[in-house]
Amino acid sequence: MSDETLNGGSAPAETTGPSFSVEKIYIKDLSFEVPGAPAVFNEPNQPQLQMNLNQRVQRLADNAYEVILGITLTCTVAEKTAYLAEVQQAGVFGLTGFDDATLDGMLGIHCPNVLYPYARQTISDLIQAGGFPPFLLQPINFEALYAEGLRQRAAQQAGGGLADAETVGNA
Repeated sequence: MSDETLNGGSAPAETTGPSFSVEKIYIKDLSFEVPGAPAVFNEPNQPQLQMNLNQRVQRLADNAYEVILGITLTCTVAEKTAYLAEVQQAGVFGLTGFDDATLDGMLGIHCPNVLYPYARQTISDLIQAGGFPPFLLQPINFEALYAEGLRQRAAQQAGGGLADAETVGNA
């Protein structure tokens, strides 16, 4: 009888609290280019890598969000593009019961943390299938990136009002 009371008492608390779920993970867009093949494979110079990371969030329903983590990796050798790998790793996430600040953090930190290993593996597979040595992207601290984004938004809001007014005045 005490088990029934305990189970009955704990179930409503779990359903009324915040909830996070991964509904679907998928590749939204994918591209791999080797513009200088096959000559690029004989290039003796050291390759240079540049990574571009971006994120988009779209609200699909009251408690459903699509988060897209975009990664573009460009490898150049002797100032020529050896390869270009692009992936937009996406996911649909269910988030309920979060206040606005926590929801923003979940979408900006937790969701990209879920998506990144999939994007990382896809890029690694593309590069290797393209004839290049295996390459694994290093882990990314999305919490630090999110915090930096918050700092930039706060600085923009603090000084942005004047800059916007000056821009309008000069136009």
